[in-house]
Amino acid sequence: MINCIFCQIIQRQIPASIVYEDEQVLAFHDIHPQAPKHILIIPKIHISTLNQLESEHGALMGKLILTARDLAHEFGIHDSGYRLILNCNYGAGQTVFHIHLHLLGGRRLGWPPG
Repeated sequence: MINCIFCQIIQRQIPASIVYEDEQVLAFHDIHPQAPKHILIIPKIHISTLNQLESEHGALMGKLILTARDLAHEFGIHDSGYRLILNCNYGAGQTVFHIHLHLLGGRRLGWPPG
């Protein structure tokens, strides 16, 4: 999608601090981190919100979660604890309309989140 900032990052039109990439997924540091470790994990195909997921996207969503698990290990937050967040639409805090998984860790995270 032409106006999607995450699609532009995937296409390397906008720079990002990329920490992982394969044929399906891209992960990079959030530019407004909410924790010492805050990484966004996105699919390389454009899906606006969780509401647009189709049954064929199940494996891709699993891939996002497994990538988050691996990155938590790589960044040393797997034992101390981490949080995964998927927001859907404005009311839940989604500001970029391209599905993305937040990986947060590196400090004690309260509940409920702000």
